[in-house]
Amino acid sequence: MSKFNRINTLTGWLVFAVALVTYLLTVERTASFWDCGEFIACSYKLQVPHPPGAPLFLLIGRLFSMMAMGDVTQVAYWVNLVSVMSSAFTILFLFWSITLLARKLLGKKDEELSLADTIAVVGAGLVGALAYTYSDSFWFSAVEAEVYGLSSFFTAIVIWAVLKWERIEDDAAANRWLIFTFYLVGLSIGVHLLNLVTIPALALVYYFKKYKTPSLWGGIAAFAGGLVVLMIINSGVIVWLPSTAGKFEIFFVNTLGAPFSVGIVFFIVLFIGVLIWGIRYSAKKEKEVWNTALLAFAFVLIGYSSYFLVLVRSNFNPPINENDPSDVISYVSYLKREQYGSRPLLFGPVFTARPVNSERGEPIYRKSNGKYIIADYRPEYVYEKNQQMLFPRVHSNQMNHPQLYRDKLGLAEGQKPSMGDNLSFFFSHQLGHMYWRYFLWNFVGRESDEEGAGGLRPWDTSQGLPDVMATNRARDNFYMIPFLLGLLGIVAQAFRRKQDLLVTGLLFMMMGVALVVYLNSPPVEPRERDYIYVGSFYIFAFWIGLGVMFIYDFLTKVLPSAQARAGVATVIGLSAPLLMGVKGWDNHDRSHRYHSVDFAKNLLNSCAPNAILFTGGDNDTFPLWYVQEVEGFRTDVRVCNLSLLGTDWYIGQMKRKTYESDPLPISLEYENFAAGKNDIVPFYEMPAVKNGINLKEYMALVKQNNAAIQVPLTSGEMTSILPSSVLVLGINPEQVKKMNILKPELASFVKDTMQWTMGKRDLYKSDLIMLDIIATNDWKRPIYFSGTLTNDNYLNLKEFMQLEGYTYRLLPVRVPGASDGYVNTDIMADNLMKKTFWRELDNPKTYYDGTYKGSPAFSARIAFMRLVDQLIREGKTEKAKGALNFILTKMPDKTIPYDQITANYVNYLFALNEPKKALEIAEVMSRRAEETLKYNQQHGVNQDTNIQLYILQTLANACREGKQEAQAKKYETLLQQYMTALGG
Repeated sequence: MSKFNRINTLTGWLVFAVALVTYLLTVERTASFWDCGEFIACSYKLQVPHPPGAPLFLLIGRLFSMMAMGDVTQVAYWVNLVSVMSSAFTILFLFWSITLLARKLLGKKDEELSLADTIAVVGAGLVGALAYTYSDSFWFSAVEAEVYGLSSFFTAIVIWAVLKWERIEDDAAANRWLIFTFYLVGLSIGVHLLNLVTIPALALVYYFKKYKTPSLWGGIAAFAGGLVVLMIINSGVIVWLPSTAGKFEIFFVNTLGAPFSVGIVFFIVLFIGVLIWGIRYSAKKEKEVWNTALLAFAFVLIGYSSYFLVLVRSNFNPPINENDPSDVISYVSYLKREQYGSRPLLFGPVFTARPVNSERGEPIYRKSNGKYIIADYRPEYVYEKNQQMLFPRVHSNQMNHPQLYRDKLGLAEGQKPSMGDNLSFFFSHQLGHMYWRYFLWNFVGRESDEEGAGGLRPWDTSQGLPDVMATNRARDNFYMIPFLLGLLGIVAQAFRRKQDLLVTGLLFMMMGVALVVYLNSPPVEPRERDYIYVGSFYIFAFWIGLGVMFIYDFLTKVLPSAQARAGVATVIGLSAPLLMGVKGWDNHDRSHRYHSVDFAKNLLNSCAPNAILFTGGDNDTFPLWYVQEVEGFRTDVRVCNLSLLGTDWYIGQMKRKTYESDPLPISLEYENFAAGKNDIVPFYEMPAVKNGINLKEYMALVKQNNAAIQVPLTSGEMTSILPSSVLVLGINPEQVKKMNILKPELASFVKDTMQWTMGKRDLYKSDLIMLDIIATNDWKRPIYFSGTLTNDNYLNLKEFMQLEGYTYRLLPVRVPGASDGYVNTDIMADNLMKKTFWRELDNPKTYYDGTYKGSPAFSARIAFMRLVDQLIREGKTEKAKGALNFILTKMPDKTIPYDQITANYVNYLFALNEPKKALEIAEVMSRRAEETLKYNQQHGVNQDTNIQLYILQTLANACREGKQEAQAKKYETLLQQYMTALGG
């Protein structure tokens, strides 16, 4: 080993140690929000997460979880360490990749490098690797149990392996490296598919090595060959092979009468036999290229074999078994992510298009009586040509997307977007907002951690900003230093190694702009998606490192000493990662953050024993899955996710016992909720039941597929309908009173029927199952709705609900005037003040981003607002004072800033004879509101204008009620001033 190689190896491990320590110090100690709770739960018990799964990540996570030594509260920490370790190894291979590219810039062999060259090359690796270590998006993924840290590791090691292969002159050894690289590609499929997009660019490395006189057309052919390899793996290995196995299976079972799984076994044996024959034949005939290609293909399959975990574990039917991919038919659907639908890429409809016809697509099979029968066909909608366009970017007609397109593009209602509008959206939103903004976050600066926050340029100072924006911990200005270094690195490659620039440039584009095109983002996403593009940022870190080489060369005329030039260039370069690390530490340190899990526990503890709890999105559900599956907390409560309740496999799971929870009371059979059946139950009023239909009788008719409640579709098929907007459910008053679930003052409201108006709306399958549960349950189990659900999810039953914490309990009694639920202060006070968890939520050193300031903070503050309000109405002032002081202490302004809900607390403080505290909070909130509104007026923006105006109005009313006339007048004056100025 040469002297350079020793230094290079040791320095690489030093950088690894720096990254590892950084991530160990800042890693979250428990399950983060979003998918982390799901991945930790699925790793711990090897369950089946959302499509297309990540089986290799789960296997590694399971191994790490064993390090908890039986302490279930430490499992999340150890699974988080999968990301910590893999991210640190990513930095190691990034360092070695940069030093490989830097040596090529010098054009010298390792043993020819001088001390100055060594300092410069190692310095380039240090700067680039450390810059990526502290880059915003990568650091975020490195400290939580998500797949992106491990996915980045595979991207890093694959690129490094190809660069190493390029330097090997012995063909036999080089081929082994190629096969190793494809094995890594196969393994990476079991984590995430992002690694595959590196293949076309890396094909150029192969071309440049094999052909000493490359040409333009040769390069294009090599890139096209790489695209073919990508398609073979993405469409062939991942989708075509299991799809073909499925066709063999259907043929063997339906045509030959074989038992289930025989066709799959036959196909696997046949395919492996043909592959082995091809490898042996090519070796015997000394066809080196074919032999290497077949071996590489075989090793991709070996790596991909981690996906057998999905089939094996799904057949054991674990509690989390998303899509139930237990047979080859559902397995293919799982791999293809069919539940998420598809987005048009090259040609398709725009958001104003309406289908003119529906054709039968691929059949949907299910098992029945020893055969695979066709249960339904996937609909393929047909649009007129004038409703479609090339490269459709404005395509989504889901939810509020059409209105958002119109707002962004200035289109009138019904106006069809032009190609100019389409391209404008592509460049401004998809490229600008959904990629370039994220790029700026990482290498230029970030405005804040609020949703939609922009980049921060050197000239964007905090002067004149509202305090809440200026002091945001995620407001990081890097003064473009990393960005400028990267530009210098691009220049260095352009002058010294154009071929390398072509490779790195294509890698940068494939993992950046190409992904933007492929993903075809709608106008709004559930959360920021910067983690998707970390591969592109990884390549830019190459250029940041190579910027040191540019400076090293540029200083030749200034500093005669080569060693001095190398040292100065390295020091200048290190200013970038040093600045990024110092600025980013406070908003990436999650070491004291626990409230994602505590929020889940508080939600579960808002439920009575053996409850059924309806929840909404990922952040409602995944933390609940974690605390139940890993920590074994409140497993008597059955969590029922409404976004999944429209799928047959999930309904089937709800009908099974899990832990302490009995099966949900669902009367409908599989035939009633199978895929394609009752997906939407349209409202179609029948005069005979216009004034109401008995819910139990209605569900019985649905179960029977009774023609009395069916109408024909345009296809000729019959579908169930909702014949009345009024539903009636019979109640036994005596039985209800014996259950002791009502406060005495509600007893007089109990009637023999429960009647409510659903409204003239169609029912989705999830609504139908909820109604079935309510009808079949007969009040035997408590039914709860999470307080975070949208209004449609409550089925217009709020007047029949009782607020008991973070949840609403369904009651067999309507409380007049309780349009937002009746507050049971006895149960609610006990749940909120004795059964809740608040670890580190009052610690000002703990960093809470926009996710925590949203639903968790809102849920807590709204719950306490409702409790305190009702306690005051009931004259229980001491109890009200205790509850209000409790939430102000547990969730203080210094950790979670006061929001519009807190403004209502001012009125309660006055009512509870706490004027000093009331005025202190009012002054803080009014000052912030004024700062924000003034900023909006000066800059012509809308930074929560309506919220700030609401705060001022609420404070003015509270002060007026509290006999604080001077303060009330002050806030009213501010309110009128800014309402006039901003048109509020």
